[in-house]
Amino acid sequence: MGAKRKEASAHSRAANSRLLEALPFEDERDFEDARRGFVAPLANAGAVTDAEGLPVWDPTRFEFVRERAEAPPTVNPSLWRQSRLVLEGGLFKVTDRLYQVRNQDLSNLTIVEGESGVIVIDPLISTETARAALELYFAHRPRRPVVAVIHSHSHVDHYGGIRGVVSAEDVAAGRVRVIAPTGFLVAAVAENVFAGNAMSRRALFMYGNLLEADPRGQVGAGLGMTVSRGEISLLEPTEEVTETGQRLEIDGLTFEFLLAPDSEAPAEMHWYIEELGALTAAENCCHTLHNTYTLRGAPIRDPRAWSRYLNETIDRWGARAEVMYGMHHWPVWGSDRVLEMLRKGRDAYRYINDETLRLANHGHTAPEIAELVELPEALSRHWALRDYYGTVHHNVKATYVKYLGPYDGNPANLHPLPPVEAAARYVEAIGGGARVLELARESCERGEYRWAAELLNHLVFAEPGNTEARELQADALEQLGYQAESGPWRNAYLTAAKELRYGTLDIPISATASPDTVRAMSLDLLCDYLAMRLDGPRAAALELRFELELTDGDERVALELANGTLHHSLGATAAQPATRVRLTRATLDRLVLGTTTLAEASAAGELACEPDPAPFDQLLALLDEFEFWFNVIEP
Repeated sequence: MGAKRKEASAHSRAANSRLLEALPFEDERDFEDARRGFVAPLANAGAVTDAEGLPVWDPTRFEFVRERAEAPPTVNPSLWRQSRLVLEGGLFKVTDRLYQVRNQDLSNLTIVEGESGVIVIDPLISTETARAALELYFAHRPRRPVVAVIHSHSHVDHYGGIRGVVSAEDVAAGRVRVIAPTGFLVAAVAENVFAGNAMSRRALFMYGNLLEADPRGQVGAGLGMTVSRGEISLLEPTEEVTETGQRLEIDGLTFEFLLAPDSEAPAEMHWYIEELGALTAAENCCHTLHNTYTLRGAPIRDPRAWSRYLNETIDRWGARAEVMYGMHHWPVWGSDRVLEMLRKGRDAYRYINDETLRLANHGHTAPEIAELVELPEALSRHWALRDYYGTVHHNVKATYVKYLGPYDGNPANLHPLPPVEAAARYVEAIGGGARVLELARESCERGEYRWAAELLNHLVFAEPGNTEARELQADALEQLGYQAESGPWRNAYLTAAKELRYGTLDIPISATASPDTVRAMSLDLLCDYLAMRLDGPRAAALELRFELELTDGDERVALELANGTLHHSLGATAAQPATRVRLTRATLDRLVLGTTTLAEASAAGELACEPDPAPFDQLLALLDEFEFWFNVIEP
């Protein structure tokens, strides 16, 4: 095993060449906008390390993208164009009193200058990159205190670096306001924890973290170059925006908000700064078609609601907006350009929603509709709606599932065989592994890489040790990656090819349930998290009752374990509890995180169990741990 990466085949070269003639590559407005207002380059060429000197962010890995305007044969030319634009990093002046640091992480750090200090918007993924971005701003503008942080929505690339720009002590003392849309904290915690391990594993495919940065590997993620790998933090907001039309005076500036829940994030908002004529639609209008379903896995988003929020943004502020800045990519200036972006984005998400439903009502299934739906030419030739991050194809499938679920109505698909058993039978029916390989090679020679990958997937699941099958499937997936316009699709194909050739890695990965995340959970959410981690089969025969009293928060919860499930009632007293536990919330968090044991906490006087600690210890022992490196492209 371990075949070398291949060059682009003649079929991939031809597919990429056709796109050069289909899209308006002569339109250079995006390059002008991406460079407008440039103040200074990223410090140290953008490279950031953590306290141990380990790399957290290093955009210099992608300098090869900057070195040539023409795409290499192994990269879709539209994706190459997008990566060249995204790579434009540094400190930029958007308009008077509004600056952005770009390409210091997947997202942008935005700074608004108030009367007494600065307002930081969306402090990136990692504390290290957020700190570096703010320091770059202070190197060229007066150093004044951060008086507020605004989170546009509940995804980690918009809050994870908050401790890099403010301290928890300043927030607790009221010196810094932290403002977010209603439901932000629950959404931020729940989306990243309940299915966090699976999402993190899948994110490696989506963002290409394990790929070499070169023309046959990682060239960007469409939304940004890639994700940083530093310390993720989270502080509870001090204020929530609870309704559309709400206005807040923040350090002498007037912000008017529009709530946009269940669009790109479960909790999201747009706003307009009156004095600056500056508008943002958060991540709902940027320079790519976005995900209504993300490949890392998350609840499906509502394209109909998404479109309506953009329409309302147009109605409220479109004619007044002098500039629209985003949480990714570069701004656009002038009312005409702002309205063009908003209207075409609005139309695209509505088209995806309505066409999916129209065709579903004709009886078409999700895979069929995904092959049928193409955006109208005026939208498909609009650079900001190309498939760099989301794609029409997987957004259509997601919309079908949102309304109709994954079952297509055909009873043959109601109870299919599991993948390994089905694969073995397909291989047998086709005539054995040698015949599958023969057919797949013929398909690759014809450039039918999708079919070859499907055939070989069955063979790899039936015979995971079949080296020829693994390497040929890797070759097919690699060519699909070279042709992909979507950064995440390219990364997924090429990561799968790498794992097929070299096997699955086993290196330490930080848990999604970080200390900050666990601390940020309400007691209600924390109990749901424990219930998710309960090993149901092992717990099925047990019946236990507990009563937890948090001595530092005047909170109480009754827990009942029955039939392999864990239920809780806030504020209740357990009926005939097996164990009453008195402890601080900090001690409970440490027990959940596994940084202390019941015996250690008891010996330190940090908790008291009556009459017998054994049942509570038994419950903790039933909490499952998750292996990060589970198989994805093999059984």
